[in-house]
Amino acid sequence: MNRNAVFRTWSQANKGISPGDLARLSLVMFLWALCYPLIATGLSMAPPLHFAALRSFVAGAGLLLLAFALRRPLPRGRGVWLGLLGVGLSATSLGFGGMFLAGGVVSPGLATVLANAQPLIAAGLAYFVLRERLGPRRRVGLLLGFAGIVLIALPGFGSENANSTPIGVGYVFLGALGVAMSNVLLKRLAGRVDLLMATGWQFILGGVPLFLAAQIFEAPVRVAWSPSFVIVLLTLALLGTALAFALWFSLLHRGELTRLNTLTFLTPVFALIIGALFFSESLRLVEMGGIVLTLAGALRVSR
Repeated sequence: MNRNAVFRTWSQANKGISPGDLARLSLVMFLWALCYPLIATGLSMAPPLHFAALRSFVAGAGLLLLAFALRRPLPRGRGVWLGLLGVGLSATSLGFGGMFLAGGVVSPGLATVLANAQPLIAAGLAYFVLRERLGPRRRVGLLLGFAGIVLIALPGFGSENANSTPIGVGYVFLGALGVAMSNVLLKRLAGRVDLLMATGWQFILGGVPLFLAAQIFEAPVRVAWSPSFVIVLLTLALLGTALAFALWFSLLHRGELTRLNTLTFLTPVFALIIGALFFSESLRLVEMGGIVLTLAGALRVSR
């Protein structure tokens, strides 16, 4: 079989995902993999909820400035604004809150892997809310993926793991639940609102509860404003957040949620490379087995 025939066969098996979309999806996974190391670095200079709120507002402001400069239309209709509020509360308030609170008590590589439980949750929600088909192959794939996530999470509940705690693992799963819910809501908004406006406003709306919670639980504010912190914040907010989420929303506009979302199981590949290079992290045998099961589940769901 020649190269063109192989490509046609692969494209038919993954219909709806063009080479361009695959490139965008790979970039999104890489940017998301960068988030936890950047969060771990920034948490030494800012409290978690304040840091999360800053990330949200900077990302939202960057997207909205671009949207207004390009004269993109404002969201219209109560239903659209309620949908954006729901995305903001789930993806930003709940998702970022869990992610940042876990940043100091879960190792960056492990946290990124654990966060990928959200495709399993989103697949179930997509079946009931979006009526996306969940046949026997996908059910088996999701079970394999869930088993893999459980194996990966096991060391986080052991006292011998100094880098992770049970409450930290819980924070990550809380964030994963918020992201899963937001993906379903974003899919329902696709085509009804401008991409840049939708992504920017949900960060602003979702950042407000984070800011209020920070004022209650983390007052007085102690943010070490330094060139290093500004670089970390801008990289996290503009690249790992604004760019990554805008690309993700554009992919959801064209593709099936369960298929695209399950492919984000590959994010740990990037995360583990980053963890090994910059954090000297190593994986235990049980975690490696969990990753194998999770990737096997992703393969079954995406075929």
